[in-house]
Amino acid sequence: MLSLSTNIIEKISNLDSLKNLKVLSLSRNNIKTLSGLDSIGDHLEELWISYNLIEKLKGVHVLRALKVLYMGNNLVKDWNEFNRLQDLSNLEELVFANNPINENLEVESWRSQVIRKLPQLKKLDAIPIM
Repeated sequence: MLSLSTNIIEKISNLDSLKNLKVLSLSRNNIKTLSGLDSIGDHLEELWISYNLIEKLKGVHVLRALKVLYMGNNLVKDWNEFNRLQDLSNLEELVFANNPINENLEVESWRSQVIRKLPQLKKLDAIPIM
């Protein structure tokens, strides 16, 4: 695990040498994009990136081994961006609360839309999917 939370990091870079990294924590930074993850995409299983400034999910497709994505409290507001998560076939747990995309939705409506788009999920916003 590499924890770089609560810094003033603005972009993800220099991860090339981390060949065995399974968990990367980048929460509470100033990160705006998910670029820079290519070199760890085949083996990273958990990405904790809540409380950042991420609006677009371009680049998430490289995270082929990702099982857990904590991405609450970011700036994602567009379903087209959210749909990029469909490329993550191993994703089992997602925290996406407090993004603009779900602020006007009832909890059940949000959950049903996400489950329809990501049927393999086992847990959404810390609540198990039955």
